[in-house]
Amino acid sequence: MSVVRAYVGVTDDNWYHFLAARPQLTEVNFWQPSGAREFRVLAPGEPFFFKTHYPDNKVVGGGFFSDSARLRVSEAWEFFGLANGAPSRAEMRTRIGRYRREPTGADADPVIGCLFVRDVRFFPADASVVAPPQFARNIVQGKSYDLADPSAASYFADLLQLTMGAAVELDFSQPWHREGPVFGDPRLAPYRLGQGSFKAVVLDAYHRRCAITGTHIPPVLQAAHIRPVSEGGEHRLDNGLLLRSDIHTLFDRGYLGIDPRYRLRVSPRLRADFSNGDQLYAQAGQVIELPEHRADRPSREFIEWHLDEVFQA
Repeated sequence: MSVVRAYVGVTDDNWYHFLAARPQLTEVNFWQPSGAREFRVLAPGEPFFFKTHYPDNKVVGGGFFSDSARLRVSEAWEFFGLANGAPSRAEMRTRIGRYRREPTGADADPVIGCLFVRDVRFFPADASVVAPPQFARNIVQGKSYDLADPSAASYFADLLQLTMGAAVELDFSQPWHREGPVFGDPRLAPYRLGQGSFKAVVLDAYHRRCAITGTHIPPVLQAAHIRPVSEGGEHRLDNGLLLRSDIHTLFDRGYLGIDPRYRLRVSPRLRADFSNGDQLYAQAGQVIELPEHRADRPSREFIEWHLDEVFQA
């Protein structure tokens, strides 16, 4: 049986108070000072809650996990801005240095762990909730819970109702991470990302290299949708490619495509229209660069849509 999990992260008080005062920011970056570890605790769509430090020790809000990435502070600020829970990049960098117990000068740009949480809701001060069961004082980052465990199920059922602000039928014995709304609430749909987190996870999954050219210069790299949102696509990692800006344009206009085996296709129209593209024709048929995790690679559904609807065969 699939396990439904939740994660309770210990929040920086400044981060929490800053974001609680800005309810319009519904997708946030719950950053971790060190980017050394990959976060694989939750599946997309599972609940993520924020708990304050002792002695306050209260759950003050929550949302739904989207994905994670390891980013430089400059990248996190570019993608999320105030949703990083700080008024400026400099202040964010200072806080990170304080937790890392090392100075971070004006030119420092350390890599941090970024956990993206969507549909965030912070509770009113009089509605915060006592810490969950078995949450030890010495836990400094967070703790995961199996919501089918009878000792936790009732607590988290109430917490989820508060987070969603409505009564929703919940069954913790069934998996949540699947397509579409689950138990009548669209916030439990898994792979949907915000625009900022889409850019971040695509950049990280492709190791900051263009999937077609191998270019490793972040300022010219763009997170491209295989099927655009305007055409029914979604902000999802498996609907994304990291492409150099000019390659992105050629892909969107149908001069380039990829087949279901991830091989590059180059339209004959590229040469016919521009008398150019020899380097790309030389690469035709080669497998593009791909994320390490199979589930992160482009979906066959989106690839075939692009070939059928956009690629100029």
